[in-house]
Amino acid sequence: MPLIDLTLPVQETRDGARTIVPETWPVRQGNLTYTGQVYRFAYDSMAGTYLDLPGHIRETDDGIDAAAYPLEKLYRVDATVIHLDRADGSGAIPTNELTGACPAPIFGGAFVINALGKRRFDEIEERSVYLDIDAVRWIVRTGIHLLVSDVYESVRFQGVFLELFKNGIATVCYPINLHRLTAPRVKLTVLPARFPGVTQIPCRVVAEQGDG
Repeated sequence: MPLIDLTLPVQETRDGARTIVPETWPVRQGNLTYTGQVYRFAYDSMAGTYLDLPGHIRETDDGIDAAAYPLEKLYRVDATVIHLDRADGSGAIPTNELTGACPAPIFGGAFVINALGKRRFDEIEERSVYLDIDAVRWIVRTGIHLLVSDVYESVRFQGVFLELFKNGIATVCYPINLHRLTAPRVKLTVLPARFPGVTQIPCRVVAEQGDG
């Protein structure tokens, strides 16, 4: 089955400093001599593509962190794919635009929203394309629990994440390659590390197209 990697790599530098610093550890034991490599990481929880759980907002914290989040909500989740082609600065995406582009019937427990066509999220003015709050409420009513999207909130903060999180919907931010999803339905796998007490964390996201 074709696999599409939707993951933005972690930035190698931030604010002029390296985010990943390798170190070498010489190992000598008896006649064996070799050099191990370890890494120091210096970045925040929004590095690369990242997963936001409802607990990312304190007021919507359901007590479930990255170490305890159920695997069945992250592994091979059936998802419906919605494609738009919004230009830079084109503003709110209303409910009727989202529903008009949504394949029927809605499939599975997740949505992938590719609002920007072939544009990446960082190829437009930040938050100049966004989900209208009524469109977010429609998403909530569908009963999904996972949303992967290249747009979310506006510069004026309508409460998009608050609405999603209080209804138990986890989000994946800064995905890439969404335009490469040609099937209306895919299986999504989100792979975060199991950090206790953490509710926002870099992750890898893979979509499966076709049978399997």
